[in-house]
Amino acid sequence: MLLAALIGGVVALAGVSFLIKPQNAGTFDEKQQASFVNLLSGEDFKIPDGINFVASAQLVTPAVVHVNSQVAFTPRAQRDPIQEFFGFPDPRGEGGPNLGGQMPVSSGSGVIISADGYIVTNNHVVDGATKIDISLDNNKRYEATVIGTDPTTDLALLKIEATNLPFVRFGDSDNTKIGEWVLAVGNPFNLNSTVTAGIISAKARNIGILRGVENNLQIESFLQTDAVVNPGNSGGALVNLAGELIGVNTAIATSTGTFTGYSFAVPSNLVKKVMDD
Repeated sequence: MLLAALIGGVVALAGVSFLIKPQNAGTFDEKQQASFVNLLSGEDFKIPDGINFVASAQLVTPAVVHVNSQVAFTPRAQRDPIQEFFGFPDPRGEGGPNLGGQMPVSSGSGVIISADGYIVTNNHVVDGATKIDISLDNNKRYEATVIGTDPTTDLALLKIEATNLPFVRFGDSDNTKIGEWVLAVGNPFNLNSTVTAGIISAKARNIGILRGVENNLQIESFLQTDAVVNPGNSGGALVNLAGELIGVNTAIATSTGTFTGYSFAVPSNLVKKVMDD
């Protein structure tokens, strides 16, 4: 009986040891766990290539500006449908025509594309503006001149008198891939220098937002993303992880006036062509 009990105990211990080995094989021992913690918190920690949001954000944020446009009074019956879509304030206010005599102000974003002060934005951000104020990320302010506008692509080119400005380099929007990581940089709800991340959800989208503009000569071939974009982001930068401009944020698909899942940007190759023209 003693011998049988001894043999049974040995078999039981051997069986338990055999069963728990596969479970321990995939876990960290104490030395491995300490090494993993040091990797995350130590000076040698490096973000893997391809998912580095930090570098792109630091590169682009100083070159995205806040655009404030003083808009001339427009009766409701003649208001631009683009302004209605983006929720620009009614110049008359709720109580009647432009109470207090102050000009209404629309807010948007812009992207510096050259060191000498050229800025790309959306046409609907500056349409009808009598004065355009530009605020840089470092809080410096300038008054901008409109160089040109193109309602058919909803783009506009501004200029401020400054030099040695940070700027965003153009990327090739034709080379962007569905599923590629992107960052949207702008000033939603007057929150300066806001960065959101998402992916390219689709390309060459036509959403009909420019219908009826310039005798139906509008050009729509938007990049669709799920990066969060809200009113105030219009005219801001959509960049890849190399910090290259691949689009200008223009519209959102929404029934509420705020972001509900998808946003749309004019691709950078179209932006560059229009800005050069």
